[in-house]
Amino acid sequence: MSGHVVTFGEVLLRFATPGHRLTVQCDALDMVVGGAEANVAAGLASLGHAVRMLTRLPFSPLGDKARAALGSAGVDTSHIGRAPGRMGLYFLESGAGLRPSSITYDRAGSLFAGSSSGDFDFASALEGARLLHLSGITPALGPGGVALAQAAVAAADSAGVPICFDGNYRALLWDAWDSDPRAILTTLMQSATIMIGNHRDISLLLGRAFSGDGSDRRREAAMAAFEAFPRLQLIASTARHVVNAGHHRIAARIDAREGAHQTGEVDVTGIVDRIGTGDAFAAGVLHKWLEGADLVATAQAGLAYTVLKHTVPGDMGLVGRDELEAFSASGGDVRR
Repeated sequence: MSGHVVTFGEVLLRFATPGHRLTVQCDALDMVVGGAEANVAAGLASLGHAVRMLTRLPFSPLGDKARAALGSAGVDTSHIGRAPGRMGLYFLESGAGLRPSSITYDRAGSLFAGSSSGDFDFASALEGARLLHLSGITPALGPGGVALAQAAVAAADSAGVPICFDGNYRALLWDAWDSDPRAILTTLMQSATIMIGNHRDISLLLGRAFSGDGSDRRREAAMAAFEAFPRLQLIASTARHVVNAGHHRIAARIDAREGAHQTGEVDVTGIVDRIGTGDAFAAGVLHKWLEGADLVATAQAGLAYTVLKHTVPGDMGLVGRDELEAFSASGGDVRR
């Protein structure tokens, strides 16, 4: 089936401490382009899909860099608006061993966060689209962000475009204002066909806990979500066990109304960059959903893409289709 994917959200610049240093040790920081929805866009474009990013960037060298990074990843940037303003930033202090990484946001007053729905041509961007992808980060920015997310969802509903919603719960952003995340996210989820999130996200949305453990609890939560959100057809999630900053164990799960599939755990060691791995998982899942794959193939692709992203520096997982298809959890030797 032809058609493009639209991702909607704020593009950020990431400044990271090099070499796992503390911020107080650094005289320089590494800068890359990122942001959850931009990462998904870059991942899907790298996997060969037509993707259009809908956002706003400032007239500045930083805005130019962000647009160029998306364009070089193969993302359609024709619907990126430009205006005077500032980029949203975040600062990453890279962890090591038993010291976790930490993030500090500096995005208040950014051009995107201060935008109104009239600044975006949703109808044009969504014309002929197969999917709209957005996340809970946009409404977490404040009342203006809530209005933006609601406008995007309403436009997709009007155009008959399915919606993928990634909960991407960011407590630091929600806690910064007088918010009601449960009510806001529940309203947005009413329109979703695909949810990226686990049983904890569903607990937040439904205001209830789930019994049992492991796969039983996840299935119970999924069925409760399917009952609460009639349009929802697919729930994709990961289970991550953190041994230390450089060693994680990850499994993936896909729930549909008619059944579920959960992969085994993969040991991920020698982690290069943890940031953006959830967005890579979403890209891997959507890649197979767009191809009409079954639950097993969809879960495996999501797991493979998130594992591969741990080996790629920066926010974006720019791994191509061939690399994804060739992935093996026991791999690592040179392909010749």
